[in-house]
Amino acid sequence: MQLEGTFDGRPSAISEHQLRSRWIAAAELGLLSSTFSTIVSQLFAARIGRDAWVDWMTVAAIPARDWALSAEPLWSAMFAGIAFHQWADFSWAMVFFGVLGRWTAQLRPLAILLLALLWAVFSSATEWLLLVPLIPFWQPLFTLRQPYWIGLLVHGASALIYPLFAWLRWAPGCAPNRDMRFAKAWAAASVAVILLLGGIALLSVIGRELPWIGQDRDADQTYIRHMTTHHAQGIELASLGAERAREPHLRALANLMVASQSGEKRIFESWWQSWFKAPMPDCTADERATMPGYLTPAQMQQVTTAAAEQFDAQFTAMMTLHHKGAVRMADLAWRGRGDFRLRIMAHAIRHEQQGEIALMQRMEGSAAVATALRNMFADNVN
Repeated sequence: MQLEGTFDGRPSAISEHQLRSRWIAAAELGLLSSTFSTIVSQLFAARIGRDAWVDWMTVAAIPARDWALSAEPLWSAMFAGIAFHQWADFSWAMVFFGVLGRWTAQLRPLAILLLALLWAVFSSATEWLLLVPLIPFWQPLFTLRQPYWIGLLVHGASALIYPLFAWLRWAPGCAPNRDMRFAKAWAAASVAVILLLGGIALLSVIGRELPWIGQDRDADQTYIRHMTTHHAQGIELASLGAERAREPHLRALANLMVASQSGEKRIFESWWQSWFKAPMPDCTADERATMPGYLTPAQMQQVTTAAAEQFDAQFTAMMTLHHKGAVRMADLAWRGRGDFRLRIMAHAIRHEQQGEIALMQRMEGSAAVATALRNMFADNVN
């Protein structure tokens, strides 16, 4: 049997054995795209203020629930998160080129790329708004703690590999020359991206982040100093919750707070060292006293000495107050004129901590989705 098609841009008859099953090609593409997005996410996360290991642990909590959450991300949880992410990415590729292959399998690389980027918007929104918080997983933690754009970036990285399908669908040795040339160039560019991000990540390990770029150095320095100090108290308070909370979900959430704020604190310290080349000054007593949401010694003592039956309520009240202060500080940074990486990180922090307030109140379902959407755009300054 022969199929009408093109070969090197000229109309020709394509024999059936020259084209592979679109399902097999889709499976191979899914493995490549999911692996690429995993590597890129791991290497790029810290460049925008994300602790990749904490993010993988959060992803693992989608199917594994509270089991995955700990104050220090466990290898088992991190690998579970990566595996779950790759399964999801693989599944989206199978839908795009398998289920919808009647319309997508014959597209040229550029058309695939444009459609795949739209697909990334659709698939990431579907996960964030529906599949994770509602049906089938009913897990609000992911949506409330991670703003939508994080998932969009991950899905976008996966979409960048989709054009390789135009080469994978051919049997070995049967691909037109133009598809071969394209596949080699696209694969080389993908490897170059990984090597570039890997080099930047390696430099960051030795304290050589990309230079500070912003319009208000004093504001950025003040924000980093204040949020580092604020996070240090948050870690202390969350550690109490992880040890003493009677409600298992609250105890797991407190563990996650310790992990996420510890990771963010390390990023603040790394950026300060790399950008400003001087030790970070401690916050003064006056700064702590006027810092939004920074608890007084009496308030901390109130939580520390709370009776067992009163601890959960006291912890939730004080952590809510503490989080609201951090949200206000992050919102000021997000709307400021500082380095764009710090502003992006601030937006994620304000979403995360607003979401954790909702999670402490056991919010879930459609209410959690609506809250997450409001949190994405809320003005917490005025």
